[in-house]
Order: sequence, then structure tokens, then C-alpha cells
Amino acid sequence: MSILFAKNFSAGSLVRPQGYTFPAGLSTFTVTTNASVSVDYLVVAGGGSGGADRGGGGGAGGMLTGNFTAPASTAYSVSIGGGGPGVGGGSTGNDGSSSSFPGVTATGGGGGGGGGGGPGAAGRGGGSGGGGVPPNAGGSGTPGQGNNGGAAPGGSPNYAAGGGGGAGAAGANGSNPLGGNGGSGLASPISGSPAFYAGGGGGGTYQGGTPGSGGAGGGGAAGPAGDPSTSGTPGTPNTGGGGGGGYTGGGGQGPGASGGSGIVIMRYAGSTQLATGGTITTPSGYVVHTFTGGGTFTTNDATVTTVQIIN
Repeated sequence: MSILFAKNFSAGSLVRPQGYTFPAGLSTFTVTTNASVSVDYLVVAGGGSGGADRGGGGGAGGMLTGNFTAPASTAYSVSIGGGGPGVGGGSTGNDGSSSSFPGVTATGGGGGGGGGGGPGAAGRGGGSGGGGVPPNAGGSGTPGQGNNGGAAPGGSPNYAAGGGGGAGAAGANGSNPLGGNGGSGLASPISGSPAFYAGGGGGGTYQGGTPGSGGAGGGGAAGPAGDPSTSGTPGTPNTGGGGGGGYTGGGGQGPGASGGSGIVIMRYAGSTQLATGGTITTPSGYVVHTFTGGGTFTTNDATVTTVQIIN
């Protein structure tokens, strides 16, 4: 049968129950704690920028979630992707950059297609794809990370561009005179309270049309009606949101807005800090490490305790 022993924590010892003895020759033993840490993660890449001149919405940065076991005394380099820079002159938007730590990489969002004052361009592929400009398709999203950008069917006239894809939904198609809305992102509670990440940017349209709105999770709206040279709204920093496409008409070419930068968040259960790196918060039941710029997540050394045996 099993034997229960009383541990004297203050003395760091085990005391035998009356009438029992420990095995002969046993005087001490060691207890190792914090040998490894179970870590949940969220990795979001930078969003793509919107296209200019009734441009497609920028695709959201790829979004990945999961869990890994981190051994003690181990360092993980963390990289945060930037959003694609904004563009002008009818150009196609720029792709966002990837966010990563070893073994996990989220792909940057695709740029929205550019209008170019005539037949436009397709959206670029990425974590989520950018929206297309008539008569072109949206870019393809990366499976498991995001969705496709909205298409912009041909026909005369059709000046409305597709919205950028988001982590939770594809971008809406452009349908003259409505620019496509950006696809919704996904909510995650990893920071301690639910928040949306990786929303697509809204697709632009011609003067007199209705610009597409940005998707939940930091997606930027297309340039507003009434000012054909106004840029779309940038993606929100540290969400991976896609930038809004440019609104155009009356001789103006609205610039496409920049995508939002990415983010990496890691957390583990408990109230004891078992690692360093990033901005550290302690919502109920967890320790959270948030990276909005490059850094290193490093687990603490294992704790080894020697316990004395008293017979």
C-alpha cells in the first residue's frame, strides 16, 4: 500500500510517519520544478496596403494561434511584421511582412490591386489576399491563416474594387457603385480580454460611389466620398489590419493606405512569471507577454530543490 509522508516546507525536509522508515541509504532527493512551460500563442503578420485610384483593400496579415511546450532556459527570437507602405498614382498596394518565432510564421497580407486610371489590377496574395480592381479577382489567402480578397467583376461601368480578405472572412466583391467591405478578422482572448485581429481593408470606388468599410480587427476603410484625392484609412497598428483603398474621381487619384503592423502574444497559466521578454501583464489566471516589436521570449532556469530525509 502507499505511504503518505508529511513535508516540512520550512525545513525543506520529509518527516517519516511513526512506525515507518525510509529506504536504507536514502538521505536526500531533489525536486525539479519549472522544467518546461506550456505556452499559448497568437502570431499576426503585417497587413497589406490598399491600392491607389479606386484601389482594392489591403489583405490582412496572416493569423495563427496554438500551443507549444517551452523547455526551461530556452530563448525564442520574436519578429514583428510591418504593414505594407501606402502607395499613390494608381499603383497596386504593397504586401505586409511576416511575423514569427522559431517554428511559427504568419505571412504578410497581400496588397490591394491598383486602379491606374484604366483597367485595374488583381489583388495580391498573402496571409489574406488584397482586393481586386475591375475586371480582376482578389488575391488568394494562405490556408489556415486568412481568406481571399474580394473580386471586382468587369462590365460597363464598374469602378468598384473588392475588399481585402480577413482572418475570419473573405473580402466582399465590389459592385458598382459600392466598394467591397473588408473581411472580418477573428477575436482572441489571449491578452486577457477578447479583441479582434487581422481585418481586411475596404475597397475603393469612383466619385459618387460608396467606399468599402474596413473589417473588424483593424481593417481600414477606403477613402471617403466627397474628396477624390483622399487616402484610405490605414490599418490599425499591431492588429495586422489591411489598409483601405484609395477613392478617386474628378481628376484625383486617391492614395492607398498603409497596412497595420503585426503582433505576437504568448501566455501561460498561473501567477508566477516563468519567462522574460515583451510587455508583461497578469490578467486573472495567466501571465501574458506581448511583443509589438522584435524581442526575445526566454524561459527561466529550472528550479531544483534538495530535500533532506529524516528517519
